[in-house]
Amino acid sequence: MEKEKILALTAVELGKAIAAGETTSVEATKAYLDQMDAVEGAIHSYVTVEAESALAAAEAADAAIKAGTLTGPLAGVPIAVKDNMCIEGSRTSCSSHILENFVPTFTATAVKRLQDAGAVILGRTNMDEFAMGSTTETSYYGPTSNPWNLEHVPGGSSGGSAAAVAADECAMALGSDTGGSIRQPASFCGVTGIKPTYGRVSRYGLIAYGSSLDQIGPLGKDVTDCATVLEMISAHDEKDSTSADRDDIKFTEALVDDVKGLKIGLPRDYFGEGLDPEVKEAVLAAAETLRLKGAIVEEFDLGLVEYAIPAYYVIACAEASSNLERFDGVKYGFRTPDYADLHSMYKKTRSEGFGPEVKRRIMLGSFVLSSGYFDAYYVKALRVKHMIKDAFDKAFEKYDVILGPCAPTTALKKGQSLSDPLKMYLGDIYTVSVNLAGLPGISLPCGYDANGLPIGLQLLGQTFDEKTIIRAAYSFEQTFVDEKKKPDLTAVEGRA
Repeated sequence: MEKEKILALTAVELGKAIAAGETTSVEATKAYLDQMDAVEGAIHSYVTVEAESALAAAEAADAAIKAGTLTGPLAGVPIAVKDNMCIEGSRTSCSSHILENFVPTFTATAVKRLQDAGAVILGRTNMDEFAMGSTTETSYYGPTSNPWNLEHVPGGSSGGSAAAVAADECAMALGSDTGGSIRQPASFCGVTGIKPTYGRVSRYGLIAYGSSLDQIGPLGKDVTDCATVLEMISAHDEKDSTSADRDDIKFTEALVDDVKGLKIGLPRDYFGEGLDPEVKEAVLAAAETLRLKGAIVEEFDLGLVEYAIPAYYVIACAEASSNLERFDGVKYGFRTPDYADLHSMYKKTRSEGFGPEVKRRIMLGSFVLSSGYFDAYYVKALRVKHMIKDAFDKAFEKYDVILGPCAPTTALKKGQSLSDPLKMYLGDIYTVSVNLAGLPGISLPCGYDANGLPIGLQLLGQTFDEKTIIRAAYSFEQTFVDEKKKPDLTAVEGRA
């Protein structure tokens, strides 16, 4: 099969083509590696490309498929993995200098489940350092560009994964979401991403940022790809004490074009001041599309939205301060070559190994956990977190799905938010509440602004009710599919 035809297929479609003998895993892997050669110099989606091991895995997958021992929907399909998920023998750096040469001796459960299903890992995608950022500009290895416009960011922290999917550098990718890090880059890059309910997917092997907030999830070309991958990576894991033991994981059963009677709530708080008019128009048009298909759409007051950002950053930074304490130059990772004693080694290693944004969040986290401010900030933030969860629970007593934007704007130009960290933090206004409440959310394209940049629609569901948001997303996608566009990569190819 020709390279262009392979790249045009979704992950599930490619899996079917490989199973039917229309192409092979090796052929598909070479097509994606060729695409990387053409566009990666300009986009920089990856920090590590593992061509040799990918081709070896593809050959093994082809042999197993031919023997009939590998029959899953992603058997032989080339994928990418965010650089904060451990893979045995593969450098896992969190896009940080301090872990630049860290090679794990074990594999994250979510990644292992995909490997066992025959997926071929092409490499590790770029990200904001330790997942701290919303633009993929804080990476030690340099920023990733948005395939739709190289002057713009792809979002973050899973910007490399989203850009790789959008630029056809992989069939699908894994990302992680602590405060919107799957949904926001999916919105900026015009792809689909799911943040599962907290506990749905094992966090074992995911290098932690905020342990009570982090979740691994898929980024794909459409809702079907994401539902299929989520079904494959969802399972109870004894290695993760927060992993839920549930059997309602047949998410592909929810791929039904039917929203009749579905009650959808539009939070007035999400459509007020600060929302770009073009984003507002596209998201409300999506809501109208679902209403015309039989859904019941109503506005309501969610409340507490203004407190979500401060509560999130207090909690996330406090947990980051604790989680990143282990990176001290002793056990693994970078160690400064020039130091006088143990104390100076700690200090210089962390000063040289961490970037500015990570240092900022560690300092903030250490401050709110200090004895004089613990009750005033951290304990208060935890109380607000519970209040936000209660507000969502009350909303879900009336509505099946909550619909809103993913971000206040389309993808920003590079440097815009990095020069103003507060502006970057406020860009998470529509996503962080979901992590605080442990809810599932999905982002998918619903339109384009005047500059041709994608606009993302966000659908939120009750705890462990991914099926309902998948059904609503799939139903909207069936109507929007004719308007869905792809980035023009002809101007990108060959640029460094």
